[in-house]
Amino acid sequence: MSRSVKVFAPALALLLGFTAVSLLLGLQVGGAAAPRELLDPGAVVRYLLPAARTVVNVSLAAMLGTLILTLWALDPKRPEWGKALDFAAAAAGVLTVAGGVTLITTFIDVSSQPFSASAQFGASLAQFITEFELGILWLTLVLLSAVTSVLLFAIRGRRLLLVALVPAMLTTFPLAAQGHASGASGHSLAVNSIFMHLTGASIWLGGLLVLALLISTVDAARLPLIVRRYSVLALFAALMVFASGVVSGLTRLNSLAELTSTGYGLLLLLKTASLAALIGFGAWQRLRLIGRLEAAPESRKTYAWILAAELAVMGLASGFAGALGRSATPAAITPARELGATITPAEYLTGDPLPPELTFTSIFTVWKFDLLWAAVTFGGIGLYCYGVWILRRRGDKWPLGRTVSWVSGMLLLGYVTNGFLNAYEAYLFSLHMLGHMFLTMLIPLLLVLGAPVTLLLRAAAKRQDGSWGAREWVLWLVETPYSRFITNPVVAAAIFAGSLWVFYFTPVLRWSMSTHLGHQWMIIHFLLSGYLFTLALIGVDPVPHRAPYPLRVIILLATMAAHAFFGVTVMSSTGLLAADWFGAMGRVWGDPPLIDQQSGGGIAWGIGELPTLFIMLVVSIQWARSDEKEQRRKDRAAERSGDAELMAYNEMLAARAAQAQRQPAHGRQ
Repeated sequence: MSRSVKVFAPALALLLGFTAVSLLLGLQVGGAAAPRELLDPGAVVRYLLPAARTVVNVSLAAMLGTLILTLWALDPKRPEWGKALDFAAAAAGVLTVAGGVTLITTFIDVSSQPFSASAQFGASLAQFITEFELGILWLTLVLLSAVTSVLLFAIRGRRLLLVALVPAMLTTFPLAAQGHASGASGHSLAVNSIFMHLTGASIWLGGLLVLALLISTVDAARLPLIVRRYSVLALFAALMVFASGVVSGLTRLNSLAELTSTGYGLLLLLKTASLAALIGFGAWQRLRLIGRLEAAPESRKTYAWILAAELAVMGLASGFAGALGRSATPAAITPARELGATITPAEYLTGDPLPPELTFTSIFTVWKFDLLWAAVTFGGIGLYCYGVWILRRRGDKWPLGRTVSWVSGMLLLGYVTNGFLNAYEAYLFSLHMLGHMFLTMLIPLLLVLGAPVTLLLRAAAKRQDGSWGAREWVLWLVETPYSRFITNPVVAAAIFAGSLWVFYFTPVLRWSMSTHLGHQWMIIHFLLSGYLFTLALIGVDPVPHRAPYPLRVIILLATMAAHAFFGVTVMSSTGLLAADWFGAMGRVWGDPPLIDQQSGGGIAWGIGELPTLFIMLVVSIQWARSDEKEQRRKDRAAERSGDAELMAYNEMLAARAAQAQRQPAHGRQ
């Protein structure tokens, strides 16, 4: 038996053992182990379903967390790289099987059909995975995990592993989406919270498993380095898990008193206590253990025992989480329309009640929180300020204007995605368009002027051990052919302007309004298209191709014309876009839907042109400064050479003049 197996096998056994114990205890505390009064699926399903679902969670963490830590901390030329990827591929295979078992047991649970090999059971199962949202989500997870497993076995190169990272990350979405009914109130907040919780927990647990796997084989000099890099990821993961756990838990409670008066609340407290213990382990590791490993490599054995203890506590948290998923929540999360309640048209479409009439004070008093984008906002500000602090600590300067621009852009992003625009954009086309203009024009302008890539390249240290950190990954991304293509000003402008027509005059608009995934895609697309367009024209960050200034001006003028034409088209429209959405809200306040849509066209034309004019001003200033800089360069060159270039030019003119004088004289002879 190899040394790594001798260490890893007991650690994995502790994780799974404590997971099983806490799961069984949690099922009793939460009441999920008790038979249902109606349509009980039987004891086998009551226990097998949460067990399979817990295996799904643990194997997802092993797959995703291992892959992320491998890309962040390991060297492809060393043996630990292949060992970690083998483990991630095996975890993806386990996830595929566990997902399939969970799919079947979920079907039995919701349909009350006993398992059999009959054609009727197969036909019903096929209908479940093709026509019902829950079945489709589980089928999606199984397919994504299977694809990830194949890719991880086939791919060993660092850059190509990003191909496997895509389906691995997407695997978290089916789990997040099924954690909250799509038509229930607060669906977007709940899904984003679960997504963050799953991602953070995967990085946290998966990283611990990788360390347990590699601790006996990595050389003594590299182990503290890998542990230190993991601790950085674990810190962010812990923050994600804690914040998302609080939000997700509160959406399922009617009051804090239910923490002690309900089985669900007690399970929340038990899980929270486990996470608090893990945070304590993490702080100890960051403050004491890494330094001890660096100073005394022989302490590796002690660290292995601590890792095993961490995995045992992580098992407790995983088991309680699995039991929570099967326990009845005090606050109802079933959509009101499925309960037969009387609801408004707006609530039927969005899952949320119609917000109050829009007034001036609504700008400050109406909020609709989105935890994911709130985390992006404060995370972006925190990381940027940390980079500035690193520069100042070593005596380098960073322009205050860039910091102000970045912080302003991030705060505006947080307000647009969490404030009144997020609350009203699903009901009023005009406010949807206003949010679009912020996301695609003003916010990217502020972010580009902050020069985040330049700050990162100056603040982040270059790695010397063969692994890639943030600096190396960003440099590679900037230099890829794909980056060269999309940062070409012509391409960026085509994406920027063409997106308007594709988005608003196709079913994409309706999809982005009615689905959580579509809404998140809309925000990301608007931000990226605006950022690439602005970066290509006025950005100071490095890009593969920088167009000459005359071409930039032409592109800007063409984009302004296309943007104005779009705005006028919407302003003069007589048909309603996404009529079965904006026209079916049942609003009794505000402008009629068509008038509101025409107002949105005015916003696109009027307000949308202002940032473009500012970009034109910046391009003009940069052009003038570039000419001045070029002239100063020529003047300095002339001073160094005694104006040799001008003298040579004058001598050439004199020679040509003398030659011209000789030719007529020769002709007269």
